[in-house]
Amino acid sequence: MIMRILGEGQYEISDGNLDRLNELDSALQSAADAGDERAFTSALAALLDAVRGLGDPVADDVITPSDLVLPDEDTSLTEVRTLLSDEGLIPG
Repeated sequence: MIMRILGEGQYEISDGNLDRLNELDSALQSAADAGDERAFTSALAALLDAVRGLGDPVADDVITPSDLVLPDEDTSLTEVRTLLSDEGLIPG
């Protein structure tokens, strides 16, 4: 799966890492649902750090569509709420 972090780049994520990313996404969803800005900021940073750490960066000269687009760390809780589905940012 190819995930893009807005303003940063793309990362190739193996299927074996999706469960961990879904756990972090659930924490993000919970914080957003509760309107807890502090927990939201922490959960978003943890999710993006995990994508960076678990994923392999896609070279800048490779053009490939993203399967999933994640907001950058500066995205507000209000903005992310508009992106969230019942499954969070990461379906599955």
